[in-house]
Amino acid sequence: MPFLANSDAAPQAGIVEKRFNISVAGRQLEALQLTGAKSNAPTIVFLHEGLGSISLWRDFPHAVVAATGCSALIYSRYGYGQSDMLCEARKPDYMHREALDVLPALLKKSKIENPILFGHSDGASIALIHAGAGHDVAGIIVEAPHLFVEAISLRGVAQAAESFRRTDLPKKLARHHRDAEKTFWGWHDVWASGKFRDWNIETYVSKIRVPILSIQGEQDDYGSAEQVLAIRNACPSNSTIHLLRNCGHAPHTEQFATTLELLSSFVTSL
Repeated sequence: MPFLANSDAAPQAGIVEKRFNISVAGRQLEALQLTGAKSNAPTIVFLHEGLGSISLWRDFPHAVVAATGCSALIYSRYGYGQSDMLCEARKPDYMHREALDVLPALLKKSKIENPILFGHSDGASIALIHAGAGHDVAGIIVEAPHLFVEAISLRGVAQAAESFRRTDLPKKLARHHRDAEKTFWGWHDVWASGKFRDWNIETYVSKIRVPILSIQGEQDDYGSAEQVLAIRNACPSNSTIHLLRNCGHAPHTEQFATTLELLSSFVTSL
């Protein structure tokens, strides 16, 4: 789901970063690798939201690496950021394809084993599907995840479309994507389609056995607390949820310090 902030990324001292393109599943994807201080720690893989990209994470990944000592891999999915532009309509299983086909290939090519997945919105759903399908991960951190489609989600998508038509949202998105029109409508049209109404990943979540940290803003315009409560109900022994007051769809931006503290404590616990 879309969220735009005003700050720009600022690399932190002592963190080595490498920007590169990587070919996965026949697509060129932009990627950013951050090397942390702890060589034996799991790598944290950042999975962005429905209109996200590397640049829209801003400086949060750098802060995570500095706080945890873990290395990180951040990438823009196909159709986002400076990765290959979207050439076809997305299908309702686009998050499944990312979780089951693209992400495993990306991790293998990057020689990353047992990562910690940090996913936001669509990225959170991708993380849950990936782990629920039996792929090895050390832990999962999700913020504003989607396990099923709610009325509030569809209202948020419709409101985003109005903003794209009537405000400077296209101009803002154009700073972060090669083709803002294709990126926006590629995301919007699949969520707004009737075929997407029955989309549900609760079966995948019920199979996850690794620790899960779930973070949800109480004022999220794209999903209710029912999403993270469903994770706790499906995984009562290995999941923890945090509902943040005065917070919307992007806790890592709106409550940067709180989200960073929760994430760091979770990583330490692993």
